[in-house]
Amino acid sequence: MLSHKLQVRFYETDALKHVSNTVLVGWFEAAREPLFKLFTPEMDLDNWPIILASYKVDFLAQIFMGPEVEIKTGISRLGNKSCEVYQQVWQRGELCAEGRTTLVHFDYQQQKSTPLPDDVREKLQALWVEA
Repeated sequence: MLSHKLQVRFYETDALKHVSNTVLVGWFEAAREPLFKLFTPEMDLDNWPIILASYKVDFLAQIFMGPEVEIKTGISRLGNKSCEVYQQVWQRGELCAEGRTTLVHFDYQQQKSTPLPDDVREKLQALWVEA
């Protein structure tokens, strides 16, 4: 799995003194950047080849400001035109959240999904995890 470490920032906490539930979606997206670069190494937003179709987050334990968090990212499903990204949030050695995001290879000019390129598929397969 890919790994992305970060410090919890004060503004990411809520009145209950833990990380707000809205923050994890942003963390997961930031940790998916290496996957985006598999599709478009230059991160060319004028020729962006993917679209987010769905995401789900399961909260397993509270996350607090202070200790570093680690986002782990892998691929849990690989289809013809899409893939499912499986992600975890760890803090102090504890699994605190899991997320699944479906990314679709997409042609914005034609407004339709297209098959994953073979070279990208191969790179995604290298990140396979059982989830």
